[in-house]
Amino acid sequence: MDETKPRMSDAGIVALYFARDERAVEISREKYGSWCMAAAEGILSSREDAEECVNDALLRAWNAIPPEKPAYLGAFLASIARRIALDRYRAETAEKRGGGGIRLCLDELAEVVGDGPAGEDPGAENGLRDALERWLREQSPEQRRIFLLRYWYAYPVAEAAEKCGVSVGAAKMSLGRSKKRLRKFLEKEGFQV
Repeated sequence: MDETKPRMSDAGIVALYFARDERAVEISREKYGSWCMAAAEGILSSREDAEECVNDALLRAWNAIPPEKPAYLGAFLASIARRIALDRYRAETAEKRGGGGIRLCLDELAEVVGDGPAGEDPGAENGLRDALERWLREQSPEQRRIFLLRYWYAYPVAEAAEKCGVSVGAAKMSLGRSKKRLRKFLEKEGFQV
């Protein structure tokens, strides 16, 4: 995208999707491609695989919009890219479970949120997602950043600590406390954890 031009708003990009204008995909890639890459590459640890996930995410967005009308296009796209990366990771490691950093990261979070909603009830998944978003908004920016680096982007604790400018010990303590707060919050919201 030309740096001299103002960036198009999410609503404007979504309008292009609704008009079935293929520029929507390119503008989405220019505006949010690096965000999607970070989400996928943190899980897969392969730039090439992450690039494929971003391409697949843009295709899924093209197919989903309309009827979907995301208010936060960047979060919508990064979520799709992350989901694709997780699916790819699970498929690649199906025969050799355990040992991987992403597996450890998911296991840590599963202690708090469980294995997710029972069955394939999209309403239950949406309820958990909405509760997590509310909880994240209540956290301080520092706590939210380290939590997301670890559990959304799947950074190793040491790398997340470095990015946040804290020691590994401080990062571990912050993550431990965050998980306790999240567990209490989810229980209060009526989730079984």
